[in-house]
Amino acid sequence: MTDTALDLEISRFVAAPPAKVWRAWSDPEILKTWWCPKPWTTEVKAFDFRAGGAFHLLMSGPDGGSSDNPGLFLDVAPMERIIWTSMLVAGWRPATPWLGITGVFTLAAEGAGTRYIARCLHKDRADRDAHEERGFFNGWATMIQQLEDVARTLP
Repeated sequence: MTDTALDLEISRFVAAPPAKVWRAWSDPEILKTWWCPKPWTTEVKAFDFRAGGAFHLLMSGPDGGSSDNPGLFLDVAPMERIIWTSMLVAGWRPATPWLGITGVFTLAAEGAGTRYIARCLHKDRADRDAHEERGFFNGWATMIQQLEDVARTLP
């Protein structure tokens, strides 16, 4: 991750402790409630939460649009880090996604909450710029707010 010019990143304080943020991420029934900006919805088609496990979310919009996002977890370090990619799918098979990214999500305790960093790595400047133009910052900021809203309500 040395060429950060190809990355898009959001760092945000989430007003919920890391354990609750982790639970919101690691439980697919909870994850689907915050994963994409509302009024879009998320269907969890695969969620094997371990390195090498399948990750497949289908997002659907109220206008009939959809975004199919299969991928693979590369690293799952409990309470610290989640890394997944759309460039591989179950069984470590190569994929040809509509947008090839690797997502790196880190959590760190900060006061009574969590420092949450979401970083997307792209293969080239064209993909990075296209992702930004498609609304990366607004969409992912909305997702993080929804994550916080859900995490704060968890026991």
